[in-house]
Amino acid sequence: MSALPIRRLPDPVLKRPTRPVEQVDARVRRFVHALIQTMRHHPRCVGLAAPQVGSPLRIAVMDASAHPKARLSHGLLVLINPRVTVAEGAVVQREGCLSIPDLTANVRRGRRICLSALDQAGCPYELWLENFEAIVAQHEVDHLDGLLFLDRVANLGTDVFPRKTYL
Repeated sequence: MSALPIRRLPDPVLKRPTRPVEQVDARVRRFVHALIQTMRHHPRCVGLAAPQVGSPLRIAVMDASAHPKARLSHGLLVLINPRVTVAEGAVVQREGCLSIPDLTANVRRGRRICLSALDQAGCPYELWLENFEAIVAQHEVDHLDGLLFLDRVANLGTDVFPRKTYL
């Protein structure tokens, strides 16, 4: 399966809140698989949300396990209808996004969160995430709410940076 095309700012789909998945069926599972393949297609990508590929569904995937900032990781997570139910502490960290390829920014997020969602079988789960993995989950949930990391920047003049290129 080839990677799905990534939508980039200023595409209006990125600013629209998504709609909940009513039923986790074969079509949803195929879409989840396509999201995972697309995320893995992009080096250094640790998460991908449905709006980034043009879908209005409340679905995201993430896997922070291979990233150097991830000290602990739950591995691949499928997030269907996710909600952050608790956020504790605060951390400011540099974030980037496939949908805003030329910029990164310092963003304030919860250091530890409780996340509730459905998995790809449609089973509900709740998970506590910390540090980098919590930041990734909050970034993806923001996408599903029609928010981009630039919407969370405290000072656009001092906290936004050109993205470094990696060879």
